[in-house]
Amino acid sequence: MTAGPRADRSESFGEALLGALLDRAHELPAHLIGPLVADVMERLGGRRPQILLQDYSQQLLVPLPGEGLADGDPQVIDDSAAGGCFLDALSVELPEEDGVRVHLPLLDGGDQVGVLAVTLDAVDDDDRRLLHRVAGLVADLLVTKHGYSDLFFRIRRGEEMSVAAEIQWSLLPPLAMIMPRVAVAGVLEPAYDVAGDSFDYALNDDILHVAMIDAMGHGLGAATMATVAIGAYRHARRFGIGLTEIYAYMDDAVAKEFGADHFVTAQMMRLDTTTGLLQWVNAGHPAPMLVRDHRVTRRLVGPTTLPVGLGGAQPEVSELGLKRGDRVLCFTDGLIEEHTAGGEQFGEEQLIGLVNGLERTGRGVRAVARALSHTLKRARGGRTTDDATLLLVEWRGVG
Repeated sequence: MTAGPRADRSESFGEALLGALLDRAHELPAHLIGPLVADVMERLGGRRPQILLQDYSQQLLVPLPGEGLADGDPQVIDDSAAGGCFLDALSVELPEEDGVRVHLPLLDGGDQVGVLAVTLDAVDDDDRRLLHRVAGLVADLLVTKHGYSDLFFRIRRGEEMSVAAEIQWSLLPPLAMIMPRVAVAGVLEPAYDVAGDSFDYALNDDILHVAMIDAMGHGLGAATMATVAIGAYRHARRFGIGLTEIYAYMDDAVAKEFGADHFVTAQMMRLDTTTGLLQWVNAGHPAPMLVRDHRVTRRLVGPTTLPVGLGGAQPEVSELGLKRGDRVLCFTDGLIEEHTAGGEQFGEEQLIGLVNGLERTGRGVRAVARALSHTLKRARGGRTTDDATLLLVEWRGVG
């Protein structure tokens, strides 16, 4: 058989542009990401490039410093073109006197790392294609490099963070994951002083595993207990065992480490992303809410057992078949037991009303979770006396 002609393997402009990132990425320290991106943007004809990172309170987009990058004040997420790009994970093009300011979402596994912004004389489809691919590589670089540098942590901090909050943030998975069949988004408040609340999730093959916990107490002790509970959850989950056995692992770990007078409320779930079958066990935790057709239709109330650490009976597994587009809102008691600015306890009915209002906006889970948390915080006068954490899970169905 005669071999056909070899394909053209010469380097195109687009390959050279992306190659400038790829060829240097593996040995690139975190503080040189900015200068490298600035160089790539200049080769594309871009000006005033910026990498904007979300602060921990999810209020601002903060410019990453670096040679060749434009500086500037942090941009308010709810009131800027960059913020619109960030919230909806869609590119935004803004005409300016000297060209077009392009904002691109920095996405990694559906998590929104930040925004890449650059000004071009004009923008065509070739520019859009290249910028989209550059943004994807930059997002991967930021995620990879942050694991061994404090640079991005420092940039994202708007105020001093407690030691307990440091522990909790280091424990968390990405705040959001958007995949074809399932989406997850979570928020922790108060961002700089959270202690006993935490959540975890993992997508293993077709099964989404989710846990939300609330360790008793406040401060460093609660954060330490939450760390043990989440560590035990991950350890058991990775064995591939069922929800009741996972509860037993967590219960044993907390009891052995902290004694019989300490506990952690917990909710553990499994969602089959091919069928929509949701299974859960409840260990003294507030029952989640089912959001269907853009409104809360029911609480997912089922048999409960004692909180983790108190040696409760084997929990019963509850089940529910989700419909495409259904969302499940998990939350800790701080979300409803906190008092509003006028002194009245917030309560479930107010929470349901806010969820229904935000659901009618038609926005994605990440934008809705963030808006819900911030709306609740404003309703209680911007203060929080207890951790108030929420996690929103959406089954998107099978395409």
